[in-house]
Amino acid sequence: MLRRRTLLAGLAGGLTVAAAGAPAPALTGTGRRVLHVRPGDSLQAAVDAVDGPGRTIVVHPGTYREVVDVPPDKEELTIRGASRDPRAAVLVFDNAAGTPKPDGSGAYGTAGSATFTSAAPGLTVRDLTLANDWLRADHPDITGTQAVAAHVTGDRTHFDHVRLLAHQDTLFADTTALDAFDRQYFHRCYIEGDVDFVFGRGRAVFDACHFHTLQRDVPFTPKGMVFAPATARANPYGFLATRGRITSGAQDAAYKIARPWVPSYETTAWPSLVVRDTWIGPGIDAVTPYVSMRDAYPWQTMRFREHANSGPGALVPVPENRPQLTAAEAAAHTRRTYLGDWRPYERCAPPGGPVTPRNGRP
Repeated sequence: MLRRRTLLAGLAGGLTVAAAGAPAPALTGTGRRVLHVRPGDSLQAAVDAVDGPGRTIVVHPGTYREVVDVPPDKEELTIRGASRDPRAAVLVFDNAAGTPKPDGSGAYGTAGSATFTSAAPGLTVRDLTLANDWLRADHPDITGTQAVAAHVTGDRTHFDHVRLLAHQDTLFADTTALDAFDRQYFHRCYIEGDVDFVFGRGRAVFDACHFHTLQRDVPFTPKGMVFAPATARANPYGFLATRGRITSGAQDAAYKIARPWVPSYETTAWPSLVVRDTWIGPGIDAVTPYVSMRDAYPWQTMRFREHANSGPGALVPVPENRPQLTAAEAAAHTRRTYLGDWRPYERCAPPGGPVTPRNGRP
């Protein structure tokens, strides 16, 4: 129960937990069509009620324990917390990849374990917490321990001031198809986990985000990795983390920055990750910050680069273990080059750094 108590820390007292499957709330007009979801309502029912592009769902403070799926036809949808505090409205569930489906048709699998899933183009999510509070210790019989908080595809997905909480495979930043280069922009987000907790083949920019590795009670190191990109070979850009920070709740050097993910269904993948202008704490192993996922795909053959990072985890004691971009090369790895003619960062307000921690936890 420690994980669940931690997850809900910072919420105002007395909030009601919403019931999945509750009736859809009524639409109210305020210039644009808006749905208000309050404790006792279902966020999924509100998504289902959306009847055209450009709609907004306002989620009022509370804890909503349900699974939410935003289908591709809900274009240009905005889902936002009523409060500017992303801890006030929490969407959470507890499926894992190995969790059996109720209908007996097998387990959910990694993508199916997600608390929040979206394939809608133009989706915006802001001022919310998306979480998966499944615990390995509670389910020793389940070997598929991936438990995703959010699985997002669809071009022009924008998360702003969102908390993403889980352990293994927290954020699945994916694409709608193997040959799609769907763009995603994460601004001022807080993302925590332990194993490969930011992964996928999306073209994703993490701007002023805070990545936090969790303490993990295992007798080995590394205890996990922050990133596991699976970028398609034809995609010139994968993950870009810029102007952020990486902190840890584990001992020094217990984590790696990344390892490549080359899925069995896409063995031509050429993972791409650039971490630049980021403060990296002592929880990251500065000597060997990257590791291969399998011997057949050594990390040295991947598109892993750094530029102008700082902090104890950004030291370069062994240069060949930390490939660096030149200033000229770094000019090709910016928000604009990754996102092209889509520029959500131009309308982000207020500007600034990652989510500010309160009592040590954002």
